[in-house]
Amino acid sequence: MFREKLSLVPNLPGSYQMRNLDGAIIYVGKAKNLHRRLSSYFNRTQTGKTKKMVSEIADFTYIVAGSELEAFVLELNLIKEYNPKYNVLLKDDKSYPYIEYIAHPYPRVKVSRYLSVRKKDNKKLFGPYPNAYAARRIVNLLNRVYPLKKCEGIKKELCLYYHIHECLGYCSKDLNKQDLERMEKEILSFLNGNDKILVNRLEEKMKEYSDSLNFEMALEMKQELDYIKVIMDKQKVELHDLVNRDVIGYYFDKGYISVQIFFLRNGKMVGGHTEIFPVVSEVIDDLDEYIMNFYAKHEIPKEILVLEDMNAELLSSLLEVKFLTPTRGPKKKLLEMAIMNSKINLENELELIKKDEYKTEVANEELKELLSLSSLHRIDLFDNSNLFGNFSVSGMVVFKEGRPSKNDYRKFKIQVDKNDDYHTMKEVVYRRYQRMLLEKTEKPDLIIVDGGINQINACKEVLEELHVKIKVCGLRKNDHHRTNDLINGDTYEVIELDKTSNVFHYLTRMQDEVHNFTINYHRTIRSKGSISSVLDNINGIGAKRKKALIKKFGSVSKMKDASLDEFIEIIPVDVAKNLMTFLKDFR
Repeated sequence: MFREKLSLVPNLPGSYQMRNLDGAIIYVGKAKNLHRRLSSYFNRTQTGKTKKMVSEIADFTYIVAGSELEAFVLELNLIKEYNPKYNVLLKDDKSYPYIEYIAHPYPRVKVSRYLSVRKKDNKKLFGPYPNAYAARRIVNLLNRVYPLKKCEGIKKELCLYYHIHECLGYCSKDLNKQDLERMEKEILSFLNGNDKILVNRLEEKMKEYSDSLNFEMALEMKQELDYIKVIMDKQKVELHDLVNRDVIGYYFDKGYISVQIFFLRNGKMVGGHTEIFPVVSEVIDDLDEYIMNFYAKHEIPKEILVLEDMNAELLSSLLEVKFLTPTRGPKKKLLEMAIMNSKINLENELELIKKDEYKTEVANEELKELLSLSSLHRIDLFDNSNLFGNFSVSGMVVFKEGRPSKNDYRKFKIQVDKNDDYHTMKEVVYRRYQRMLLEKTEKPDLIIVDGGINQINACKEVLEELHVKIKVCGLRKNDHHRTNDLINGDTYEVIELDKTSNVFHYLTRMQDEVHNFTINYHRTIRSKGSISSVLDNINGIGAKRKKALIKKFGSVSKMKDASLDEFIEIIPVDVAKNLMTFLKDFR
C-alpha cells in the first residue's frame, strides 16, 4: 500500500518516523539509505515485534540528513521528544552509586548517584558500584580509618576529634599540609584500586586497639579487614593498566538481543549490567540506540571494548570516548566472556520473557476487545487514600503496552474536603488532564478508577468540562479487598470476569500497582506529618530549616539514625544537639 510513496524515497541517509492511524509516531529509526531501509519493512515477511509494529503503521515520514552521524543525532532527538512505544528504552532506569571524593573546602568522601555523569563535570567519582551496600560500607570505613573532618564549619578552638587523633585539625591555622596531602594520596590510591593501603591501615588500627586492650574495637577492625579481603578475592578478572573501561558483548537469537556490559574500574571487574529486549529494526541499529540510552544515565569510562560489527566510529563520535575492538590478549578474552554471558542469559531467560510478553499482549488485546476500543496503548489508573480524614492523597500509575511506565507515575496532595471520594476524584482528574491539554502530552486510551459508579461519574464530569474524550471504567473490589468487578463507564454494565483469565490477572496487577503506589505515598506524607510535629518542638528550627530537614531525611526513623555531622550540614551544632536529645526520647 506504500509502493508509490516508497518509490519517491531517496537513497540518502536520514531518520524515518512510523505513524499509526491517529498520526502518532510509534517508531523512529535511522538509516544510511532511507529507500532501502523503509522498503525492507514492507517488501519482506516480518516476525516478532517487527511484525506487530508494521501491522500498526498507517503512514511514514522521513527527514534526509547530511551523513549517518547526523541521522543518528536526529533519531535520538526525535526519540527523546516523542518517546515512541516501539523504540528501545532502558527497562531499568536506576542510576548506580559511586563513591565521590571531595577535596574542598575540606576532604570528605560520600556515596553519590547521578542520573547523568559527564566528563566535563570534573567530579572525582569511583565506581559504579552495582552493590550499594558495598559503596556505603567503604565510605563508612574510610571515615573511621582516616582523620577526615567530622564537623561542619570552622571553629575557634580545636575539638575533641583532633585530640583523639580522629581529625587533622582543619580548624587550626597550623594544619599540617603534608599530613593532609599524604591522607588524600592514600584515599585516592585505594579508590583507584590499591587495596593494600587500606589493608595495612586496618591492620595498624587493629593492633593499636589490641595493644590498648580495646578488644571490642579490635574485633570490629578485624571484621572490616575480612570484608575488604572478600571484596578483593572477588576480583577474578583483572587488567594491570588501571584504566576505567566497559566491555560490551551481545547475542541475538529468535528476534531478541541480549546485552552484557562489564564495568572494569582501575583494571578490576566491579560488576555488570544485563538487558534483554526484542529487536524492531536492524540488530546493530537497535543496539546503537540502547548504548546511547545507557550512557545518557551512566558514567562514560575512558574506553569501551566492543565487537567488530558494531558502529564503533559512530558511537565514538557521539560519546567522545574510544571504542576499541581487541583482536588478541586479555582484552579479547574479556570481550569473549561478555559475549558468552549474553548468550547464556538469553538462552536461560528467553522462554520466560516470551511467555510473559505473550500473556501481557494477549491480556491487553482481550481488554481492548472487551471494551470495544480501537487501540489500547496507554492506560491511566487512579486511586485515593486517606486515614481518618488526614493527609488525603491520590496516585496515578500508567501502563503502556501492558507494562508499568514508572516515569509517568504521578502523586497528588488533595486540597478539597477530606473523606470525599467524589470531589477528590474530580480534583485529581481535573489537575491531571488540564495539564495534559496545556502541555500537549500523551493522551491515554483508557482511564481506570479504583471504585464504582460514583468515581466513574466524577471522572466523566471533569472530562466533559475539559472537552476531552477518553473511555472511563471502574474497578471494584469485593469484601476481601480483592479485584472483583469491571464496570463499563459508558453503559455502567458490570462485566463478569473469569478469575482464571489473563485479563483478570492483568487488571488485578494494575489495581495492586496503583493501590501500593498511593499507599506508599500516603505513608510518606504521614511520616512527614510526624517529622513536622517533632521539629515544631525544637527551638531554633523555623519554617526554612524544617523544610530542609524534611527534604533531607523524610521521616523520624531516618533522623534517629542520622549522625551529628549530617544534621549540622543544615542546622547549627547547638540546635542539632538539642534535636538529637529530643529524638532519643521520641516514640
